[in-house]
Amino acid sequence: MTVTLVFLAVMMALFGGWLFSHSINVRPWEAQGAGAPRSQLPPALTAPRVGLAVFLAVATSLFALTISAYLMRQEMGHDWRSLAVPGLLWWNSVCLVLGSVALQSAWQAARRDNAARLRRDLLLGGGFTIVFILGQALAWWQLQARGIYLAANPANAFFFLLTALHVLHLLGGLFAWSRSLFRLQRGATPREMLPSVELCALYWHFLLLVWGVLFALLLTT
Repeated sequence: MTVTLVFLAVMMALFGGWLFSHSINVRPWEAQGAGAPRSQLPPALTAPRVGLAVFLAVATSLFALTISAYLMRQEMGHDWRSLAVPGLLWWNSVCLVLGSVALQSAWQAARRDNAARLRRDLLLGGGFTIVFILGQALAWWQLQARGIYLAANPANAFFFLLTALHVLHLLGGLFAWSRSLFRLQRGATPREMLPSVELCALYWHFLLLVWGVLFALLLTT
């Protein structure tokens, strides 16, 4: 349960830091005209950003509940037999880090109106993420080849559940990434791409943090 509480605290700190960093320099009283309503939200709190924050809060709850179930099931019975984490997961983790770094660079490129760098970094970010997903699938296949099946014991089942849940969230991110790349290929300017690239980068950073927590949990238990 301690790991779960730490996980939740880190996630909420991430949300708060993100929203704070986007609103600290906003002065809504300067942006409002004479007849503007006083209840107008700060410009930084756009609908896509708020929507992403809400979605990440739901995803955080989902992962936290799954981790809680993992820890409680581990403590319940003698049938729990921990499995050796495949070494391939280390290389997969490096790919996910590189994908997150590439999307951060793409975000900066969009802010600086650099179309060539934006296209390159978007491709790199998605490419490294796809390699990560393929690497996870290869790790699952390696476990199956060693006779480590999902139904063999609860530890195996939770390993596949946690890693597959993370991959599903990445696949959803790749859908949004592909739409952004398609818009860029159709001639959208970096400035027009900035909101969608920003959300992609923030989402990737979130999933990188989640993977760090999951990987550490699997290694230590």
